[in-house]
This record gives sequence, structure tokens and C-alpha cells, in this order.
Amino acid sequence: MTCPLHNTRVLDMSRILAGPWATQLLGDYGADVIKVERPGSGDDTRQWGPPWLGQQSAYFLSTNRNKRSVTIDISTSQGQQVVRELAAEADVLVENYKVGTLARFNLDPLDLMSSNERLIVCSISAFGQTGSRASEPGYDAMIQASGGLMSITGAPDDQGGGPQKVGVAIADIMAGMYASTAVLAALNARMQTGKGQLIDVPLYDSQVAWLANQNMNFLVGGAVPERMGTAHPNLVPYQAFGTSDGSLMLAVGNDRQFADCMRSLDLEDLSGNEKFANNEARLANRAELVGLIQERLSRNTTAHWLDVFSASQIPSGPINDIGEALSGAYANERHLVRYLESAAGDSVPTVANPVDFGSTPVHYEKAPPLLGEHTEEVLKEWLGYSAEQIDGLRSGSVI
Repeated sequence: MTCPLHNTRVLDMSRILAGPWATQLLGDYGADVIKVERPGSGDDTRQWGPPWLGQQSAYFLSTNRNKRSVTIDISTSQGQQVVRELAAEADVLVENYKVGTLARFNLDPLDLMSSNERLIVCSISAFGQTGSRASEPGYDAMIQASGGLMSITGAPDDQGGGPQKVGVAIADIMAGMYASTAVLAALNARMQTGKGQLIDVPLYDSQVAWLANQNMNFLVGGAVPERMGTAHPNLVPYQAFGTSDGSLMLAVGNDRQFADCMRSLDLEDLSGNEKFANNEARLANRAELVGLIQERLSRNTTAHWLDVFSASQIPSGPINDIGEALSGAYANERHLVRYLESAAGDSVPTVANPVDFGSTPVHYEKAPPLLGEHTEEVLKEWLGYSAEQIDGLRSGSVI
């Protein structure tokens, strides 16, 4: 069976996380992804260790499977010509340089598209390709901060909290997710028009966009959302609770679940109390209700309460660490960790793509590449270069 994007060529001129995350997804779906890297050093994240697996950093390994690496010095005229030729053969080009960088290297996306009208160019940047902040650099943590996320992440001030960033570079990852879906939409549009297009994905705009209900809470209700720890701004009870030996997460989403939850806790009278009869009332009396539930949960263990809630199909779960999430029985059942063999002979662990297609499977073929591992292979395959041409480029330090 073929993969969904088996006939799609992607030129990946991105590095760090947002762009590589997008192109890794496209590679998972079967695209031939060619990662263009700087000779000698490559993607910055190749040096972002420890930990290391052989000579590869764990960070780089997390976002570069299903790609082939070519090294090209785009500061040279010959290197620029090689990239132009690759772009002429590509369906998609993804880049996340600072705005204007490609143009300074004589690789302006509009020029590349003039030579290949079917080319889709997706540019990921901090603040977009236009506007007063387009030239500014940006990294994930500052985008989390300025885009509103840190203002709602962490414990409230009165509980000794302060603004917190998420434990992974979620602004980058979500921009990459938006980018990958935009590329897929543009590929579909090209089927109708025969032409590619430019796609502009700003980290800042992406960060603001996915604040979802918190955005609408402000736009509709007028109150600025605040940090609430693990609690939910629109649902009660929906937060972490302590038990006699640890903690658990309880996530009650409707009145029926609330009644079942109270019955499971032997607090059935609360579901008939007008202060807690519906979600709006529970929000108004949040502190009182949370206190009553917390007192009851503290009487027994996490395992006990999870069994009780499971029997009544009340959404709840343990608060696992990453080791537990990746090595537990459910992780094994779902094959959440896969292994790919690298060119260096290492068995590289990778976390599975969560999508399961019914007839066009996700692609797990290539371990994250060694720097420049596929340069000769790609130049021959995509461009038909001879061994002499490749040797000439190599002797001139172009590749």
C-alpha cells in the first residue's frame, strides 16, 4: 500500500523545530523530504545535546525522521544554483529563515515559483512576512510569553504561582502543525488550479489562534483569563486532586457525569443541591465544591479512586511522568515507540505518529539522517548530476 503523499517532493530548508516538525509530518505521510543543511554543522539542533545517541542529539532525532539530508552552502553562487534546480523539481518548499534571508541569497520564493508554477512555498517566521514586526526574530519561549499562553499557565498568584511556559516548545510545534495542514490544503487547491502559492505562518499568530476557548472567554465575557493551575475556566470539577498517596486528574464534562461522580464519591446529595445542580452553578460555587471533593478523595489512594471512577465511566486518570507514558501497558499496546535503524547502525527510538490511516499507512522508513548522508544520492536522483559534477561541487566546498 502506498502512503498518502507518496508522489510529493518536499524541499525542507527549515531548522530548529517549527519547520522540521511540519516536514516530519509530511515525511510520515510518505512525502520525499529533502533536508537542506549547512555543510559542516547542519541544523542547529544537531548540537543540542546531551543526551546523544551516537553522534546525534535527542533533540534533532525528535523531529527529523523520514527525511534525507543534503548539505549545500547557499552563500555560494553554485550552491544557490543547486537549490534553484531542486526547487524546480519540488512540489513544496518549507523554510523558516528570518524574513528576507532567502532573497538575500538570490533564492526569493517568488523567483523560485516563477520557474516552477506548481511550487508551494510555506514560510514560517516569528511575526509573519509582512507588518511592522516582520523583521524581528523570535523563539518559542518569547512567543509563549507575548502570545498570551504564559498568562494562563501555572498556579495563581495567591497560591504562590507565577507565569509558566509549557514544558515543550509548544508555540513552535503548533506553528508546524498549522504549516503542515496549510501545505496539504494548498496541494489540494493545486489539483484544481494547477498552480502553487505562498503560505505565511507566523509563530505569534499561531500561538494566539490556538488559545481557543480562552480567547472566546475574553471576547465574549470581557474578563481577561487568569492562571488557574490545573483547573478549567469553564468546567467544575475539572482539575487535579490530591489523594492519600498522590494525585489524579478528574475531568467532569456534563451534568450526568457530575451526578455519577458524586454517587461514586458517596456525595450523591450534592448533585441535587441547587448550588451544584448545573455547570453554571458549579462555576459560581467552585471553591466550596472543590473543597468537598478534595476532602473525600484524600481518604483513599489514587489506585482506589481510579478504579471507582473507571467503573462508573467518569473521565479521570493518573498524572504520569513521561517515562510512564512511554513505557506503560497502553503505550506498548498502541506501539507508541517505534525503532528505526540509522546509517551509523544505531537503533533510533521514535514516538509514533498518532494518525492511523485505514488504507494508506503512516511511513516509518528512515531514521533521522546523518549530516549530508544523502547529498550524492539526491543530486543524482532529482537532478541527474554526474559523478564528475558532484565531485566538482564537493571540491569547491559547495556541498
